[in-house]
Amino acid sequence: MHLAQSELILNTDNSIYHLNLLPEDIASTIVTVGDPDRVADVSKYFDHIELKKGKREFITHTGVLNGKRLSVISTGIGTDNIDIVLNELDALVNIDFDNRSIKPNKTQLDIVRIGTSGAIQKDIEVDSFLLSAYAMGFDGLLHFYDSNAVQLKDISNAFTLQTAWDKEKSTPYVVQCDNALADLLTSNRIRFGLTATNIGFYGPQGRRLRLAIPDANLNTKLSAFKYKDIQITNLEMETSGIYGLSKLLGHRAVSMNCILANRVTGSFSKNPQKATNELIEYTLERITSF
Repeated sequence: MHLAQSELILNTDNSIYHLNLLPEDIASTIVTVGDPDRVADVSKYFDHIELKKGKREFITHTGVLNGKRLSVISTGIGTDNIDIVLNELDALVNIDFDNRSIKPNKTQLDIVRIGTSGAIQKDIEVDSFLLSAYAMGFDGLLHFYDSNAVQLKDISNAFTLQTAWDKEKSTPYVVQCDNALADLLTSNRIRFGLTATNIGFYGPQGRRLRLAIPDANLNTKLSAFKYKDIQITNLEMETSGIYGLSKLLGHRAVSMNCILANRVTGSFSKNPQKATNELIEYTLERITSF
C-alpha cells in the first residue's frame, strides 16, 4: 500500500511532519509529558543527551540512562495532540518513508506517560502516585478508529447507565493499560485506578468560573460510579488516547500520575515541582531496570 503525500506528510528533510523527527531519532522506550518544559526535567537525569529537536509544542530529547536509550517527548495538552504524537511515533518505526509503505515486520514501542492529575476520591492523598490501570475517555477520539476490539464496553455501558450520561456528550470508552509494562512499574508506592480523560480543564472537569455548566453534580457522579471493584480515581486529559491508540497500533503503554490536587477535599500540593520530580525519578529508575 503506497501512502499518498497528503496522508503521510513529511518535511523537506524527510522527517515526520509535526514531531520533526527521523526514524533514528527515537528510542524504543519513550516517556511522554504534556508540558514542553518538563522534557528537560526528565532528560536532566540522562547520563548523556544525543539529540534535541522541537517543533511547535512537540519537544524531543533522546539520550542514555544507565545504559538504556530513552526518548522523552512533550505532547501538549489533550487527546487531539495525542492523536498526532501516537500516529507519528508509530510511523517512525513502522512505515518506510522512502517507499511510503507499511513495513511487514512491526516494531513495538514502550510508552510511559508521566503526568499530573487531580483525584476525585477523598482517600487519595495529594503528592501520591497513581498508575492508570484503566482509562475512560470522554473525548471521542477512539470512535474515529475501528476500535471495538480494544474497548471494555461492560465498564462504559455501566457508567452511562449509572450516571444517566447526557446523549449530547461523546459516548465514553474504556481501555486497559498494558499489564506487562505496568508490572514493571509497580511497587508498594503505587496506587492503581481508573483515570477519566476529559476533553477540557474547566467545564468538562466540573470547574465553574464565569460559565454555567449543565450538570453541577458531574464530579459527584464520577466519584460515585462503581463497576465491580473499579472506581474512577482521578481526572486528566491524555491517558485514554494514549491507551487506545497504543493498543490499536500494537504498542505497550502505561500512564503514571502525580496527584497534585484532590477535588473532594479542595487540597493542592504545597510543592508540586518536588512531587512531580519524585515521580520522574521513580519512573526512570523502574524503566532502566528492565
